[in-house]
Amino acid sequence: MARTTDSDLAPHELRVLVAVADTGGFSAAAGTLGLTQSAVSHSVRGSERKIGAVLFDRGRTGARATPAGDKAVAHARRVLRLLDVLTAEARGAARPDAAEGPLRIAAFRSAALHLLPPVLRRLRSRHPDIEAQVRIVREVGRGTAGEVADGKADIGIATLGGSAPFPPGLIVSGLFEEPYALVHATGHATPRSLPLVDWAENCGSYTRAWWSAQDWIPTATIEAEDDGAVLSLVSGGHGMAIMPALSLAGAPNSVGITDLGPDRPTRQVGYVTTSELAGSAVVRALVRELRATASQDLGLPDPGA
Repeated sequence: MARTTDSDLAPHELRVLVAVADTGGFSAAAGTLGLTQSAVSHSVRGSERKIGAVLFDRGRTGARATPAGDKAVAHARRVLRLLDVLTAEARGAARPDAAEGPLRIAAFRSAALHLLPPVLRRLRSRHPDIEAQVRIVREVGRGTAGEVADGKADIGIATLGGSAPFPPGLIVSGLFEEPYALVHATGHATPRSLPLVDWAENCGSYTRAWWSAQDWIPTATIEAEDDGAVLSLVSGGHGMAIMPALSLAGAPNSVGITDLGPDRPTRQVGYVTTSELAGSAVVRALVRELRATASQDLGLPDPGA
């Protein structure tokens, strides 16, 4: 496909690309945007000519983004978000300490349940015009960092130091170190003799060197969908588990927690955002509250301190 000299895409063209990707078809995107299907099709063809690549595979079942389309849509989301931030920050320029507008947060389950509530209370108190939106994302594969890279979130609460590298172009910073503990039914005399209960997010965690050196840890006999299910199984006496501190916040009395000693494993929890949004008022406000909550409410050490 030949390139044209005018390769600039207008915001309305970016919105069409995102709508087609989100809805899976030209007709559905047209309904979402209040346009005709032919207008959506014409816009996508124009964008493809400007970029010089096919962005969607068309078929009877709809439209699916090509690899080039995935890249284009991710950048389109990020550009459109920056336009929103431009408006909010320009409006608030006379109030340098103020922050307003939407703030899209992606977080893994235990962070959303136990870290974010006090953070968002502080944030709402100091910045009532920030509209926080939280999505829980499983921390497997690309996890919360992938949501940020794809333009679906402004900031992701993530576990750092895993085997899979983060997508390029992201700003990554640690918030606190989270220790692991042995978890079992309360009162069990020999919890290390129990079968192991595990879950997918834990399997890809950051304790593998420690884990492989422990000859008392068996292969998991039960694998649950998330850490909440693991706690429930452990509470019912179905096995032991090795879990990080956030997952154990608010654990019931039926769950016993045993320290793993001075060599216990830890994982680092931090945040990821884009280089464009790292300096925005809404992201900076959230990061301040994340750091304050981790040290004051959770009592966890800041790795950067």
